[in-house]
Amino acid sequence: GKDVITMTAGKQAADIGKVPDAMTHALRSLLGEERFLTDAESLAHYGRDWTRFVAPAPSGILLPISISEIQTIVSLARQYKVKLVPSGGRTGLSGGAMAAKGELVLSLERMRKILQVDKAGRSLTCEGGAITGEIHRAAAEHGLMYPVDFASSGSSQIGGNIATNAGGIQVIRYGMTRNWVTGLKVVTGTGELLELNQGLVKNNTGLDLRHLFIGSEGILGVIVEATLGLTDPPKTPRVMVLGVPSMASLMHVLTGCQAQLSLLAFEFFSDLALQKVTTGQGIQPPFKDRYPFYALVEFESASAEAETQAEQLVEGCMTQGWVDDAVLSQSESQRRSLWRLREDISETIAQWTPYKNDISTTVQKTPALLSKVDALVARHYADLEVVWYGHIGDGNLHLNILKPDTVSVEEFQARCKSVSHHVFRVVQELGGSISAEHGVGLLKKDFLHFSRDPAEITLMRGIKAQFDPDGIFNPGNVFNA
Repeated sequence: GKDVITMTAGKQAADIGKVPDAMTHALRSLLGEERFLTDAESLAHYGRDWTRFVAPAPSGILLPISISEIQTIVSLARQYKVKLVPSGGRTGLSGGAMAAKGELVLSLERMRKILQVDKAGRSLTCEGGAITGEIHRAAAEHGLMYPVDFASSGSSQIGGNIATNAGGIQVIRYGMTRNWVTGLKVVTGTGELLELNQGLVKNNTGLDLRHLFIGSEGILGVIVEATLGLTDPPKTPRVMVLGVPSMASLMHVLTGCQAQLSLLAFEFFSDLALQKVTTGQGIQPPFKDRYPFYALVEFESASAEAETQAEQLVEGCMTQGWVDDAVLSQSESQRRSLWRLREDISETIAQWTPYKNDISTTVQKTPALLSKVDALVARHYADLEVVWYGHIGDGNLHLNILKPDTVSVEEFQARCKSVSHHVFRVVQELGGSISAEHGVGLLKKDFLHFSRDPAEITLMRGIKAQFDPDGIFNPGNVFNA
């Protein structure tokens, strides 16, 4: 369990002893005792992300407060051949921020400032450790919105969001993080500071290196500052939750919503997911009866006409047999309550140490993906609880296998990993991705070949070598070092 991993983390780190005394002395001079942490509690806390399949074992935690300190840390790491793991809010789900082999954790926790909001230019500039939710608030204070949002935005950091090209609940309308990053400052594995695109909307001057760092998962360097695009908030968002008899029905409903509503989100979850949330969080179920699937639809309702159109759409879907029951939010508090049915799933099921598969394909192939993977799951996990949810509007499904209390973490992971080969072969056949949102990290690197061909992987290795010639950043992530 969690306590065992926490208790052993400090001992493992002490046994490894990867950091030479001379580097330790230099880091203490640079950061002081309060920003170079080596106590067992800090090592366990900062050495892991939301995954629970690898025990954290860092040698120390570094808390810089400036870009120049980060450059000095990288130079020292190169000099003494010590590995670094860049760390944000550590809300990732693929082991991408795990320090398991005596690395130093380079945390941006003390670099959280919102530096500027440019209302005319519709942009915001912040340090790499800025909390996603704080960015949302700062934009809202100027009547604008940063539209990338997800359940962990209260603790995730923008540098980590960018490093994993985070998606979330409004991708169907606004796209991924990549769509909103207009400038980056990064420190590479050589300690060099690069300023990429500088917030420009138009800049056609050769290769745009900014896009290599978006989704790079910390293997090229560390994101120390970001400039983000902002937009207008949606007008009067409303939420509907629909009880749906089948996956095929869900797709019919999605097509109707796209044609007739100003759609902001189209999410789905299974009945077991709903049961876990309503029981675990003490939330009222939306319906008296239970249905195989539920759709959560958010749309702009700026006029009475838009609301009437939504009601007529639902009535039509019910006539066709695609929807069995429906509820429409009548207030902002109701809207937020309905969203909790979907947003609280990940946090609720965390207690079962779920094995997560975050898969995607094109929207039109999504029913086939769910059907084929569900058949595999039924065959291989007949004795386990399986929770489905995801962003059906952009082809992204989250498959969660819940660990029984009677099975060890190691045994459970080994079993799930063996089944993942079959799951990812189906994903490959449907031209999909083995990691739609969470990244590759440590947990998916053995499966990378299902989504990337050998030539691509060779080029990725070459690009890493250019930015990080000594291989000090996030060793063993994405592909084996």
